[in-house]
Amino acid sequence: MLTLVIGGAASGKSAYAESLCLQSPLPRTYLATMQVWDAECAARVARHRAMRAQKQFATVECPLHLDRLTLPQRGTVLLEDLGNLTANELYAPDGAGDNTAEAILDGLEKLAAQCDNLILVTNEVFSGGADYAGDTARYLQALAKVNNAAAARADRVVRVVCGIPRDYKGGKKT
Repeated sequence: MLTLVIGGAASGKSAYAESLCLQSPLPRTYLATMQVWDAECAARVARHRAMRAQKQFATVECPLHLDRLTLPQRGTVLLEDLGNLTANELYAPDGAGDNTAEAILDGLEKLAAQCDNLILVTNEVFSGGADYAGDTARYLQALAKVNNAAAARADRVVRVVCGIPRDYKGGKKT
């Protein structure tokens, strides 16, 4: 089963997605996409790993090249998050660059084949205005393409606003 959880910054989407995982059978894998740039990032990653371990998550770091990932086990996978993964692939020197959306979508297909439940967390885009400086529009277009394709493939799409989930596809209609 593929579930897409979407929401704005600090909407509660990550907490909701994690709660879905905790309701799913073991094993659980947390697929982290944050790139580690400095000691502060490394400390944050270590802190998050420890918190997830208490919830019986095995953490796998994957800031780039999702299509090359082989999971250590089946079960439930939480990918946190598509926004980070898109930025990493788009801007990292060894990332996918102009082929970012296609590379991520290929990776999602391969990932879905390796697990029983896949829960994707992503950011809402294009709800904050229409004029974006610099290369922001390129990033938003790539993430929108990933989000749209993931939503089309998903069994369930949930939008979280102010900590309140609302099903848009699959699940319970509210």
